[in-house]
Amino acid sequence: MAVLAYSLGKREINHYFSIKNAKLLSVLAVLVLTAVHSASRYYGGRDTCDWLLSSGRFLGDSVWQPYGCMMHKYKSIEAKTCLNNKRIAFIGDSRIRQLFYSFIKIINPDIREDGNKHENIPFTDRESLLNVDFLWYAEVNNSMKEQVTAWTERPATKPDVIVIGAATWSIKLHSGSSETLLQYKANLTSIAGPLEKLTEHSEVYWVLQDPVYEEILSENRKMITNEQIDLYNAAAVSALNNSKRNARGRVKFLEASRHAAMETITLSLDGLHLPESTRNVGAMVLMNSICNKILKPIDGSCCQNVPSLSVLQKLASGLFLVAGVCLLVLHALGYSRHTKSKPVSDVESGEEKKPLTAAVPLNLKAATQSVCKMGLIMLYFYLCDRADIFMKEQKFYTHSTFFIPLIYIFVLGIFYSENSKETKLLNREQTDEWKGWMQLVILIYHISGASAFIPVYMHIRVLVAAYLFQTGYGHFSFFWLKGDFGLYRVCQVLFRLNFLVVVLCLVMDRPYQFYYFVPLVTFWFVVIYAIMAMWPQILQMQANGSGFWHLALLLKLLSLLIFICSFAYSQGFFESIFSTWPISKLFELQGSIHEWWFRWKLDRFAVINGMLFAFIYLALQKCQILSEGKGEPLFSNRISNCLILISVFSFITYSVWASSCKNKTECNEMHPYISVVQLFICQYHIWLAADTKGILVLIPGYPSLNIIISTFIFVCVAHEISQITNDLAQVAIPKDSTALMKRLLAAGVFLGLVLVLSVNGQAGY
Repeated sequence: MAVLAYSLGKREINHYFSIKNAKLLSVLAVLVLTAVHSASRYYGGRDTCDWLLSSGRFLGDSVWQPYGCMMHKYKSIEAKTCLNNKRIAFIGDSRIRQLFYSFIKIINPDIREDGNKHENIPFTDRESLLNVDFLWYAEVNNSMKEQVTAWTERPATKPDVIVIGAATWSIKLHSGSSETLLQYKANLTSIAGPLEKLTEHSEVYWVLQDPVYEEILSENRKMITNEQIDLYNAAAVSALNNSKRNARGRVKFLEASRHAAMETITLSLDGLHLPESTRNVGAMVLMNSICNKILKPIDGSCCQNVPSLSVLQKLASGLFLVAGVCLLVLHALGYSRHTKSKPVSDVESGEEKKPLTAAVPLNLKAATQSVCKMGLIMLYFYLCDRADIFMKEQKFYTHSTFFIPLIYIFVLGIFYSENSKETKLLNREQTDEWKGWMQLVILIYHISGASAFIPVYMHIRVLVAAYLFQTGYGHFSFFWLKGDFGLYRVCQVLFRLNFLVVVLCLVMDRPYQFYYFVPLVTFWFVVIYAIMAMWPQILQMQANGSGFWHLALLLKLLSLLIFICSFAYSQGFFESIFSTWPISKLFELQGSIHEWWFRWKLDRFAVINGMLFAFIYLALQKCQILSEGKGEPLFSNRISNCLILISVFSFITYSVWASSCKNKTECNEMHPYISVVQLFICQYHIWLAADTKGILVLIPGYPSLNIIISTFIFVCVAHEISQITNDLAQVAIPKDSTALMKRLLAAGVFLGLVLVLSVNGQAGY
């Protein structure tokens, strides 16, 4: 009865919650969330700079997360590049002095806090011609006003950035009297004018006062209470906000360190001054506010403006608009000419999938509709990761964020199982499930930031190697068994592998190598094709019963191994090949092929291992040494048990080794030699964010719900893109040789145009 109830319940759920309904629900969610976030940005009146400076929370013990955007962790060389030939002034008391030291330590980590108290402290970096000065002004008084006014009267001496703040000395010297508070506000009001004038050509930050830990304050500081701090902060905001100013010229309030201090002030040594980790938050927030708009780091979305559309992005949007117009025209004309649909080929093995239902006739209108759907999906990609609509947050790894979802997925998988009619080793259903599990683990790995934990990182590297192993196994098996080296099959595979990535390169304005896994798999497919298609072409049918042809094929594989080793152990030779134009345009990232060298070298033996395994397995099967007919086991129970023990031992050994690695560089050097013992692209922009550096936030303040919603939309989008790719592959890659050559010529002209426009765009930039 329980089984029957489960079956009926499952059928009822599937009846109402179909794939089509799920996609409609995801479209509705996207429209609602886009409208809500757009309205929040428009009517809220705050941008990511305001969020950066005003609020945030700690992720763990020391990682600060601003509200709604990502904060870049600046290194010394980046800070020097941004602040080259600038003058920066910190004005205030000992708390501002703390901020000053934390700021210059970003520029020069070796600096020591050995300046005299209650005196001015200069800092100069000769390499970048940067000057940062701390000016001691413990109170907001006439002396401070004179200094600020002097900068307005002598523009040549004014700093590019001014960080100013003071209050605790006024509270201390006058025992927190109400008269002093009124005088403080009056003095601030008088300073507001000069500060306002300075904002026309300089950045001015007023630092709101951090809380104190009243219990451990010394007797002469007991009057500095958090109640007094709040009153003085309110006075500062009121005085500086009252001045009439335009949108560009305004004094900014640095409040983020105050929020950070609320969580860490109990770690203060004297109750007044902040612990080093907290004051570093204020310094890094300040650095992001100054430098993000200049350097535009990928993982620093705070204080960055939406980039203008590149030539290629305009070209892509134009093509999608033309497709939309064509669809409207075809619909108005009632166009419905049908052509026969073609079976879908598997990218890895090239085998044709048997459709579950009768093939639906494909027509020109349907193909145009698919292009329009792709355009709408790409619009969502752009809104998620290029437009300033949705929020982004940085990743933060904890063991629970990786292992709990992983365990949950595995437990859930126990309840979803089906019997397979296939009995062959690495059959289609088996490899599909294998790839599915690998991609689930990789997705969890990416969104949890688990690359920071080396043992997890190394096990994920094994999964990537396993995928490349299957690439070698699948393509070799197809060519060895079927011998189909025709242009149609090659174009089908290349189209299905690269269609989404090429579109993303245009829409998201990213180089081809940025989506490194697709270039990697494409490269290895071309290599396998070249090895198998080159003279002499050796097929299983031809080599049947002949040791000579088997030896000849092994010599081909040996030549591939020599080719791999020659590239792997000669970086200069590798770079000389892939740095040649126009090949370099496919493999360069930020003007260098180093990333391609790193990715290629990391799993260089995985593909040839898959090819060799396929050759040995198919040869033994042909000789009837291995038999899988009628569900018979591949090996005897004794051999199977031995292989299981070896596998478990190998996995444990690898895990122990991965856990003992000191750094990624050391592990990566060994990985290619031992990895054999052991939904991808869409995540870049609509599940993760900032080109995989952060996390897309659709539901702020509710991380679990945000993951559920964004994952649901992500899966629906990925499924729709897969269908669109299959539909357009049938249209773009015809079986007729003449038509196919015309399409290839048109594709070559288009890609040539894209190449020229990208070169011109970079030159203009």
